[in-house]
Amino acid sequence: MRGNQPIQLQMNIPLQKPEVSDSAEYLANPATGLLELEAVLEALLQEGLIEEANSQLLRSLSSGSTEKGALERIAASGWNSAKDEKAKIDLDFLTKWLAKKSGIPWVRIDPLKVDVPAVTAVTSSAYATRFNVVCIEANKDYVVFGTAEPYFLEWQRELTQILNKDIKLVICNPDDIQRYLVEFYSLSQSVLGAKNDQTLHSSSAVQNLEQLMELGKGGKLEANDSHVVSIVDWLLQYAYEQRASDIHLEPRRSDGGVRFRIDGVMQQVYDMPAAVMAAVTSRLKILGRMDVAEKRRPQDGRLKTRNADGKEVELRMSTMPTAFGEKMVMRIFDPAVLVKNQEELGFDSRESGIWNDMIKQPNGILLVTGPTGSGKTTTLYSSLQLLATPEVNVCTIEDPIELVVPAFNQMQVQHNIDLDFASGVRTLLRQDPDIIMVGEIRDLETAQMAVQAALTGHLVVSTLHTNDAPSAVTRLLELGVPYYLIRSTLIGVIAQRLVRTFCPHCVEAVPADENEWVSNMAPWKAEPPKTVNKAVGCLECRDTGFLGRAGIYELLQMTPSVKERIVPDVHLEELRKQAYKDGMRPLRVSGMAKVAQGKTSYDEILKVTPSPLGN
Repeated sequence: MRGNQPIQLQMNIPLQKPEVSDSAEYLANPATGLLELEAVLEALLQEGLIEEANSQLLRSLSSGSTEKGALERIAASGWNSAKDEKAKIDLDFLTKWLAKKSGIPWVRIDPLKVDVPAVTAVTSSAYATRFNVVCIEANKDYVVFGTAEPYFLEWQRELTQILNKDIKLVICNPDDIQRYLVEFYSLSQSVLGAKNDQTLHSSSAVQNLEQLMELGKGGKLEANDSHVVSIVDWLLQYAYEQRASDIHLEPRRSDGGVRFRIDGVMQQVYDMPAAVMAAVTSRLKILGRMDVAEKRRPQDGRLKTRNADGKEVELRMSTMPTAFGEKMVMRIFDPAVLVKNQEELGFDSRESGIWNDMIKQPNGILLVTGPTGSGKTTTLYSSLQLLATPEVNVCTIEDPIELVVPAFNQMQVQHNIDLDFASGVRTLLRQDPDIIMVGEIRDLETAQMAVQAALTGHLVVSTLHTNDAPSAVTRLLELGVPYYLIRSTLIGVIAQRLVRTFCPHCVEAVPADENEWVSNMAPWKAEPPKTVNKAVGCLECRDTGFLGRAGIYELLQMTPSVKERIVPDVHLEELRKQAYKDGMRPLRVSGMAKVAQGKTSYDEILKVTPSPLGN
């Protein structure tokens, strides 16, 4: 739900003022302008979209009924198209058909592209509900309304005179209209109500580095104010619905911005007054059991919620003092990641076989590397979940605990009582573990404890921040781990990145660019594919062409020849060359395989992977 950007209509059809076409004469009641069931059924019958028997049955069942509109009653019948059995005659089908009949563009409302404060200021909730229309764009010269009754124009003439603006119509699914009427106005009223419920001006309401004081304005909001509670509930539900992985609450001088990260890309969602933003942040801090009064230092918290489907979703919360108040980021952890198999994570059959051989070793160290947000936690949790049988004791030390998993024994780092990774591993060794997960190896002491655990017969899995798999070896040497201990304990390293994958609803095949393929695969000789896919964009993916993400992987195995290259003054390029000779496939080559399979694009791979050797 954002502002200052016009909506993108389906197929880029230009907005037009509605013209009452000839179809109005037989689709709508001349007196009211509302669609008539019998007339719509007759039109569908003439086009061969429905069967005569079904039409007659619905006419008899709907005799005298006025509770629902014509389209809703037809869609409720659950018919399939008489022309195409795979096409269901639902509300989307019928509204697209109606748009074609009326010559008015059809649009699916994308709430991320709607400026809610602007559109809800055009009409009252009661007025919009009365005529079952929803404003989805408000500009200086015109406003755009979504409707499912294109020939019912009484409200339009009246509103044109009141607003002194052009009114342009688009056809929308009536279910969407009903839904967003409630959502838009409820959110807008909650924000406005919270803003108006200020009773006491306080300069401490927002802790700013550069406070801008406006006399006669401002006030303090209570975190438990009912309006604030409603905003928080909407925010979390909306993030789950939009498949967001992170929620960002960012304070500014006069207002605050809400952004979601969806498929790795930040999306502007909503702007709200600074005082409301501060109250929302306080409400979330209360829910996350954080110190509400402390705004000067960073804090961490966690919150467990239940989504609309009844599934529990965990959020990891972090606050940071900024120039204009506390910034909060909430990372959303969907429990569905725990049951992801390796194919869903993005492993191909070759990578899956290598990784399974590694994680099934009885002892040693396994490292997962990559930047923040590259899916390391998901890979570790999914793999450990497969190993965590009743016969195995899996213990973890994390900072903080990302997801609470009943099959694991999880401990969180507590710096205030000197419980760090190293002392945590030392404690876990006395807990009779089979597998130990260390959240991150950051220093020599933690690395030494991990090596000690591996030498005493435990499987240790952990993460490192390096650009590729061979660099993990040099990183351990830099920390101070002796080369002979790395040789004897390290099983392997997996480096990974996340890339956006094509939307299955609109993906399109095009001839492959052989030069692009060859330049990015050198010196790995592989036949270029005849075709690759490209992003097109549709309603399901918000015209991005991408829907979801998958991993690409670089797996380094500790072969005898690789171990020989691990010496005190190891040369990284020589180590990398040897790994390539022994079968390691660099990240970019792994990504290009995904391109050949039609799962992602060249640009996505080039954006997230370093250049391989010889490129």
